[in-house]
Amino acid sequence: MAQRSAAVKSTDRFERKREAILDAATRILNRKGIKGLTLGDTAAAVDLSTTSVTYYFKRKDDLAAACITRGIDTLHDLADQAVGAATPAERLSRFFTLYLDTLAASLAGTAPPLPIITELRALTSPRREEVATAYGRLFRKARQIFDHPDLCWMSRGRRTARSRMLLEQVFWGSAWLSKFDAEDYPRIHDRMVDIFLHGVAPEGATWDPKPIPTEKLAAREGPELARETFLLAATRLINRRGYRGASVDKISAELNVTKGSFYHHNEAKDDLVVACFERSFEVMTRAQRLAMDLPGNQWDKVSACAAALAEFQLSDHGPLLRINALTALPEQIRQVMVEHSNRVSDRFASMISDGIAEGSLRPVDPFIASQMLNATLNACADLGYLVPDVRPKAAASVFVRPLLMGIFEK
Repeated sequence: MAQRSAAVKSTDRFERKREAILDAATRILNRKGIKGLTLGDTAAAVDLSTTSVTYYFKRKDDLAAACITRGIDTLHDLADQAVGAATPAERLSRFFTLYLDTLAASLAGTAPPLPIITELRALTSPRREEVATAYGRLFRKARQIFDHPDLCWMSRGRRTARSRMLLEQVFWGSAWLSKFDAEDYPRIHDRMVDIFLHGVAPEGATWDPKPIPTEKLAAREGPELARETFLLAATRLINRRGYRGASVDKISAELNVTKGSFYHHNEAKDDLVVACFERSFEVMTRAQRLAMDLPGNQWDKVSACAAALAEFQLSDHGPLLRINALTALPEQIRQVMVEHSNRVSDRFASMISDGIAEGSLRPVDPFIASQMLNATLNACADLGYLVPDVRPKAAASVFVRPLLMGIFEK
């Protein structure tokens, strides 16, 4: 009996220490990405030696995968509780209530921190495949929010796209919820759910965005065209393989240039990531300015801009660099890129605010709506993978329209 009790205590100590290691590693992961996560830093954060940490996790990828999987499992549990509600609207509201409650508990130190889930792309095999399997379970559970007779008109592809858009709001949350105190979360929940259910479009609005040709959003001639080709190839590889997976050798092979040529254009890989981000921000800014110059009201301009960027993501000129690549950059450089990203979001917020003032958009929280729109456009890069037969021209209708006009609307 005494031996059994000792074994239980030993197991409890092991689990407590393992959880403490995961908590510390998750905070480092969120701050520095997988690139900056080390067993040594994690060990120091919990007053252990690096050798002691390797008793729990032999390699950095083992530790990172465990952090991300734990976060995915937490979100799966929240979604599982949420889908027990009677209606899709109640399920969605319940899911975001539970998510924000979990974030609040994490800030209070009564629950583990949630990791940046999109970092799973930076893992190596076999951990990447294991975490992807866990993510697949989460995705299928979240898609059950849309399983209801009232939504029988919604095709599987459209449910899949809307589920991805919904989950991206959770993944993106860490980028802007830190601006608020936990006591503000109930209000944020209500504003987010209102936008999900009713969009930003005014009553009676139709979905007919004015076209902005994708060719106008990309560089078109001379040295700018050569630079555009270089950055586009690098962006596609980084989006597909993550920062770690997009080695200089692979980037050079993708571009069909030598490593020497690569370093002629870029002093280091970080420089290339920064250039890819700057290209993406330039495209988004160009779309916003072209939209603001269009005739019509702010609903016409916001919908035109969002539609153009969604189409761009699936066009021959796309995609844009996914925002999760930020975590791979050194903190000082990352802050500069975050500020640039915020300027793009703030411009969306200004457009939405102007629309509310003139009565062409619903009275929503402009800041939250702009962050939700930014998240949706970021995730749109995945649409071709999620719905393989979707055409670029249809991207906005499938992926962006549900946010702007209501996620459960036809």
